[in-house]
Amino acid sequence: MRFTRLEDWLTWQESLNPKAIDLGLARVSQVWRRLTPPDLSASTVISIAGTNGKGSSVALFEAIFKQAGYSTGSYTSPHLLRYNERIRLDGRPVSDQVIMDAFRRIDEAREDLPLTYFEFGALAALTIFAREKPDVVLLEVGLGGRLDAVNIIDADLAVITSIDIDHQEWLGNDRESIGREKAGILRTGKPAVFSGADMPASIADQAQKLQTALYANGREFHHQAGAANWSWHGPAGTIENLPFPGLPGRHQLDNAAAVIMALELLSRVLPLNPSAIARGLETVRLPGRQQRMQKQGVEWILDVAHNPHAVAALQHQLREDPAPGRTLAVLGMLQDKDAGAVLELMHEDVQKWYLASIADPRGMTAEKLAGLAGKLSPAPSFETFPAIADALEAAAADAVSGDRVVVFGSFFTVAEALRAL
Repeated sequence: MRFTRLEDWLTWQESLNPKAIDLGLARVSQVWRRLTPPDLSASTVISIAGTNGKGSSVALFEAIFKQAGYSTGSYTSPHLLRYNERIRLDGRPVSDQVIMDAFRRIDEAREDLPLTYFEFGALAALTIFAREKPDVVLLEVGLGGRLDAVNIIDADLAVITSIDIDHQEWLGNDRESIGREKAGILRTGKPAVFSGADMPASIADQAQKLQTALYANGREFHHQAGAANWSWHGPAGTIENLPFPGLPGRHQLDNAAAVIMALELLSRVLPLNPSAIARGLETVRLPGRQQRMQKQGVEWILDVAHNPHAVAALQHQLREDPAPGRTLAVLGMLQDKDAGAVLELMHEDVQKWYLASIADPRGMTAEKLAGLAGKLSPAPSFETFPAIADALEAAAADAVSGDRVVVFGSFFTVAEALRAL
């Protein structure tokens, strides 16, 4: 027994490997083989990779499977408020004790291997799912695909969401390179679904090389939106009069359409009817994805969007639903994100910026954000703050009834807003 509190386990894990991100499957594969039993054969496994839309896709799967009566185990990252959010059974975070029991087993099995914080988390989730044997295991790929820890598992089906420029230091500087890394989750003979609007050729090339049946949005399946509902069209037919997903933004139709395609491909082992799909779409919720809250006549919109592609989706929704008053923005970002492009995108839509430092070694300083904002033309109105909490307090004090405050840029930023609100 190493620790009796989950937070102590997590602090220790952060110092075990000198690298916070140390991509590769050798360590995690070795430890997984040592654990007994290293087996998810009782479950249908779905892996989800991509730049944006992974968490939303997992939430959609969870909601639909719940309505169909199937049990689920889900692993996602990062979390917003509690680490336990990363490992869920039937949509509910598991307890501290369950996670710590898994950590103890992993610590014993690893011997002297310096696992990373992320590898501990992935192995804990897999260990818990192997014990609980849910009908479906949903594995969100945290970074890339080919070398991410969850890729030690051969999934029964792979979903790749939209691809855009992010994590260039590890994945490459163009969409083709990034797509190639994401396509590392594909397996020979196992179907795959691509949900984005523009699939990199590298994904199709990898699928052809592995003889993987690949179903792409706009090619093998597509969706059509009406004023009050939407329809899905796929190889086996059409599903009409579907409700819009409970996740805000029309871009969620791409994610939902891909999830329905995946469900059709798995229908022999996991049969369900269209009513379960409709109820799942209506009931799905996910904190921090264009989440709206009202406080004293001011609308707060919280979104974990942290790269230009995701911020463009946020901007589109803001323009579709304009505020009667001003739009104020609280922004905090990590150092490896394209903050200049994000500021440029939202420049015309924001009347005042509240730029904040993130209290994390990876966090970008408010001063750097201010330097990037200062290059915009015309010059925007902004203030800088040493912490997200200070920026939120200032924005709340300035906002009047009819204004809206958009909080975005990272999971850290949105988590602070959730605590404050």
